[in-house]
Amino acid sequence: MGRIRRSDEEVELPDELPVVALRDLVFFPYMVLPLLIGRPPSLAALEAADRSDDGLLLLLAQRDPACESPSESDLYEVGTVARAVQVTTLPDGTRRVVLEGLGRARLTGLVGSRDGLRGEVQAFVEDESSLGSSAPTELEALTRSVVRQFQDYAALHDRISEEPAPGLLETQDRIRLAHLLSGHLLLTPPEKQRLLECAHASDHFELLQEFLGRELEILRIEEKLDEQIRSQMDADRRQFYLNEQLKAIHRELGFEAGEEWVELERDVSRANLPAEALERAERELKRLRKLNPVAPEAAVIRTYLDWILALPWSGKRSEPIDVSRASEILDAAHYGLGEVKDRILDHIAVLSLVGELQGPILCLVGPPGVGKTSLGKSIAEALGREFVRVSLGGVRDEAEIRGHRRTYVGALPGRILQGMRRCGTTNPVFLLDEVDKLAHDSHGDPGAALLEVLDPEQNASFTDHYLELDYDLSDVLFVATANTLSGIPEPLRDRMEIIRLPGYLDTEKKVIARRFLWPRQRRRHGLEARDIELPDDTVARIIAQYTREAGVRELDRRISRVARKLARDEAEAPSDGEAGSDESGSRVVAPADLRELLGPPPYLPSGADEGRDRVGLANGLAWTAAGGELLDVEVAAVPGSGEVRLTGTLGDVMKESAMAAMTYARARARTLGLAPNFHTDLDVHVHIPEGATPKDGPSAGITMAVALISSLTGIPTAPDVAMTGEITLRGRVLPVGGVREKAVAALRHGLSRVILPHANGPEIETLPPEVREGLEFVPVRSMDEVLDAALSSRPREWVAVDAATVPLSPQ
Repeated sequence: MGRIRRSDEEVELPDELPVVALRDLVFFPYMVLPLLIGRPPSLAALEAADRSDDGLLLLLAQRDPACESPSESDLYEVGTVARAVQVTTLPDGTRRVVLEGLGRARLTGLVGSRDGLRGEVQAFVEDESSLGSSAPTELEALTRSVVRQFQDYAALHDRISEEPAPGLLETQDRIRLAHLLSGHLLLTPPEKQRLLECAHASDHFELLQEFLGRELEILRIEEKLDEQIRSQMDADRRQFYLNEQLKAIHRELGFEAGEEWVELERDVSRANLPAEALERAERELKRLRKLNPVAPEAAVIRTYLDWILALPWSGKRSEPIDVSRASEILDAAHYGLGEVKDRILDHIAVLSLVGELQGPILCLVGPPGVGKTSLGKSIAEALGREFVRVSLGGVRDEAEIRGHRRTYVGALPGRILQGMRRCGTTNPVFLLDEVDKLAHDSHGDPGAALLEVLDPEQNASFTDHYLELDYDLSDVLFVATANTLSGIPEPLRDRMEIIRLPGYLDTEKKVIARRFLWPRQRRRHGLEARDIELPDDTVARIIAQYTREAGVRELDRRISRVARKLARDEAEAPSDGEAGSDESGSRVVAPADLRELLGPPPYLPSGADEGRDRVGLANGLAWTAAGGELLDVEVAAVPGSGEVRLTGTLGDVMKESAMAAMTYARARARTLGLAPNFHTDLDVHVHIPEGATPKDGPSAGITMAVALISSLTGIPTAPDVAMTGEITLRGRVLPVGGVREKAVAALRHGLSRVILPHANGPEIETLPPEVREGLEFVPVRSMDEVLDAALSSRPREWVAVDAATVPLSPQ
């Protein structure tokens, strides 16, 4: 226990204090400075000091600033006892602390503590006898000399204010004066530590005099060098001015064309700009004429003026809207998609009557390859407008939509205004492609920036950060595309009208291949003059055995490969008769030729599982971004201890569905012909093949329940039945999504019946006629109805027998 004596107060010093290690800094008594404290031990020490009654802590400088976790050997022994005057917590957790130095103390050792560093301290003993009792005249002279040197030092150093110097002469406490002067000097930490450790006032002032003399000499040399550099800069500036005057003389003599400003002014006057844009352009043009052409700001202003003049402000391009002609254009470019075309034609009809379309933005949602982007082009053609496409996939910066402010180097407007400049009209069809692929990070949320663009109530005054002018987007017909709705923010989705594009049926794919894909590939591969036929049965084989998709991109690639093979045959043997040619010389690509042209088929024909044992196996239906898919669920029950294993890369929701199916089977064990305690004697393994593919969602609930009950009872499932629906613990069947895509997948795989929730029954009427005619739909409300439709026979009610007689899946 000790005391720190000051001229204005006396502070009791405890035996232990929290310790804060300082890097590249020595803190002196009587100084008040703000510090940023961020290391965990230092934060803990600060909090410990705050909890104590006196609020004191010890500030010690580190010997090595690079040390992150200093020990006792890494710290100097002498430091400053300080008190926190103000503490502010910054957003990143760092503390900004204003500290007041009270006096010096010596560290005698560190003690273990959970609250950061904590040390045993004792008061620093200062020899006050040297303050004037032995040689007061010499000490007074030394003090005045140091003060004068500091005044000269402050006058020469640009980082030190000259104002503190006069106030230092007024203090009568020499120890305080020495510490304040030491704190204001810009010295290295070891040199400042030497000043802090001086026990005698005379030694302190002598060391200050030594350091100040050295620093003054260095500063005077630097001032001399700066004066030489300024003289050289003045000479360079004079040369620049002379060059500018010479250029002006050349312009007066006609050596340089001066029509640039006249052309720019003429472009501004002819641009038919709105009043606000015209005023801004004229103001920027005046600023530009006053600047040096080689100045960086001149290039920024010139680029800005170019953008104002290049944007379309009033020009429109449109033709008389004819709904019948629009229908013909859509039919000529796209086969099928009847419901989608009807909804698009409804919007076009309204536009033809009203002249403007004040309503939700169209959003075409569907799997890849179904024609979303080409539909946007067809809409533009039907309306006689320009077409602009902007891909938003991977865009994560708000500035990509709204542009960068002109303060940034290389700033440009956002993609919206860039697209408007490319099209040159104010009323294009603007396609925002892959709007579900938007991302967001620390640079902002581009999805939020699109809210203003896609809102008819706001986009009449869209403001780009670069342009800083209101731009009218109300005449633009925006069309967005997406693969799924899950990636679109809810506020953005609320501003759009969703039009779903389901996957194509096999019959539609055959027509598309015959009318669009094969003629285009023949033209691209130089086969247009050859009489080569790709019949429907060959296309059907390609669709069934070489593709698995909702769209037609893979089909197009396969047909392209066939065309390349045929082109090679024509190039290598143009005069030889080919194996697939008929008597007239034309060639027909038969289904048997596909193995040679495309290789072995990667997909087995549907119905390949019909001859297998169906116990513990059920056909589920799944929705993917590429359309509907058939999902096999396998369950095996083997003797064990009641463990349930779920494999196949299942998500949390699907795992919960499996557990709900297991609980339902246990609750209905007697009705299903199972022993009440069957679950304690059996291990159940639920597996969904293609284990590398992640799977999730509740729609496989009834499928897993059917496969589980089939495995436990030994009753096989019907091979021609697929199902989808969510199961509850009480056996109720809840509705699911993606019914259209799942029904198309069932038909594509050759199944005949589909079990679906009764609540999804109204969606059956919206399915294509071919799907409704090719499938029998069985709406169900409960698992009892599911089991009646999915199992080959109804389970018999359980009677008390030995548990070992419970039927198991074949091993």
